[in-house]
Amino acid sequence: MSTIIESVIKSNPVGRWYIELTDTMKEETPENRIICLDVYEYAEKIEIMGAEYNQEIEIAWSSDDDVTPAQINEVRQQMMAYEAEEEAKKENAIHQENSTHLADGTPNFQEQ
Repeated sequence: MSTIIESVIKSNPVGRWYIELTDTMKEETPENRIICLDVYEYAEKIEIMGAEYNQEIEIAWSSDDDVTPAQINEVRQQMMAYEAEEEAKKENAIHQENSTHLADGTPNFQEQ
């Protein structure tokens, strides 16, 4: 079974953006709305929510009317930076696993 998770970019009264998550398969109650203050928290919450559906989820993005284009762009940039960081971690782990030496030049004594 899969679900759609609504990710809505919102802005608080002082102009700081946040992302509100809602699982469309659940009843819309305040307890089922999850607030994320940064992209790291967002990724963590999406991972947790996705586990319920064996990671078979779709993300539906939107924003409130009071969210500025600059705020949307900031979220987009932070998401791209986060994804690049995660990809680099995966590539580094694969490289380390298959490498005879660690990044600092010392031999990798793990069994291969």
